[in-house]
Amino acid sequence: MASSTYRIQTILVCLVICLNDAVADVEPNSEGEKRCDKRWIHIRKIPPRFNLDLLSKCSEYPLFDDFCPYLANHGLGQKTHNHSNSWYRTDPSTLELIFHRRMLEYPCLTHDPSLADAIFLPYYASLDALRYLYGPDYNSSSDHGLELFEFLQDDSPEIWARRMGHDHFLVMARPAWDFTQPLHNDPPLWGTSFLELPEFYNVTALTLESRAWPWQEHAVPYPTSFHPPNLGLLESWVQRVRRSKRSNLAMFAGGGGSSTGGPNVRRSIRMECEYATANATGVDGYESLCEFVDCSNGVCEHDPLRFMRPMLKSSFCLQPPGDTPTRRSTFDGIVAGCIPVFFEDLSAKAQYGWHLSENEFESFSVFIPKEDVVFKGLKILDVLKQIPRARVRRMREKVLELIPRVVYRKHNSSPGLRMKKDAFDITVDGTLEKIQSRLQELSLIHSQPLIL
Repeated sequence: MASSTYRIQTILVCLVICLNDAVADVEPNSEGEKRCDKRWIHIRKIPPRFNLDLLSKCSEYPLFDDFCPYLANHGLGQKTHNHSNSWYRTDPSTLELIFHRRMLEYPCLTHDPSLADAIFLPYYASLDALRYLYGPDYNSSSDHGLELFEFLQDDSPEIWARRMGHDHFLVMARPAWDFTQPLHNDPPLWGTSFLELPEFYNVTALTLESRAWPWQEHAVPYPTSFHPPNLGLLESWVQRVRRSKRSNLAMFAGGGGSSTGGPNVRRSIRMECEYATANATGVDGYESLCEFVDCSNGVCEHDPLRFMRPMLKSSFCLQPPGDTPTRRSTFDGIVAGCIPVFFEDLSAKAQYGWHLSENEFESFSVFIPKEDVVFKGLKILDVLKQIPRARVRRMREKVLELIPRVVYRKHNSSPGLRMKKDAFDITVDGTLEKIQSRLQELSLIHSQPLIL
């Protein structure tokens, strides 16, 4: 326990130093003024009870695994092995910390909020939500976020009032559904009501999975375990992925789908994959048709070796929905050069428009309606076997192009790697465009004459 406490204290001290020094030398009157036109961001200073203090309780949240080890390396987690330079045991719940640390390196930061085009709220919403989701404040989950809003109103209220929060954004390292409990549910259901609070309707929320309709939400990639620190290591990995022998037609890494459950696409996948493994030989150059990696009970979450090796050997990675439509495995598969197979649009096509362009999905993925699989008996492997090998090669090359766009590179990465936009860079660009577009719409609305 003592060593764990020391480790957490070290992380917190380093973060505080970074917070104090991040924008010391960057201001709009610098040489980068033209480069940063319409890109200035101010990091709102909020009390540590809204972020750093939440990290210090990493082993105390009820009914939630001790995530202290995953705070190492500014949220990337511990290395998968001592000599690893790019691979970490990353937990998706640390995305808020990862994003906060990367934001401190953003080249267009300003101390002056009145000059900023956007305001970043470094609030660790998903960690703060744990006390409402699992802890003693379960019955008051509709209060989640009210304390933060009171602070934003009381401390330098002109920052919020200038644009009524339309220029503010934050990261929430959980699906949006976890923050959308109706305000007056009695008894309370799962989730908090943060995104249902009128006070935050104007704030852009970057979530791991968004709903289909609210304009203020936008989904960003789940963090994978791959965080290269320089361009050489990124390019070396891409070349390894390109050279990897794809001896399996398809693979599925996940839990669920047991024979005790009712009809669902995961069960159909598992049954088809297990049958193919037991009764069929290879076909058309593949040594096997399907490999199943059982990730039940979270055994794969922090051990990328369990699923990355099978992904590297497979042409297609099956990505069925689970408790929610999206999966971290989608991005793990892309990192492995494994062509994703989706079973509903909400799994990715309707989610990650900044990182995975909706009009390009056919060039790097396969879509098979889950209803056809579950209720009409369509065999997934038969569909995949019919895809010409030339098209498979083209899709894989497209997947390889996507790798830099969906990974979060390591903080303090090399100048060469910073020239390639990663998931963080693309998210910031999309957020700035989203906020600018919204402010322009509001300006037009307010400039319209009143028609009686």
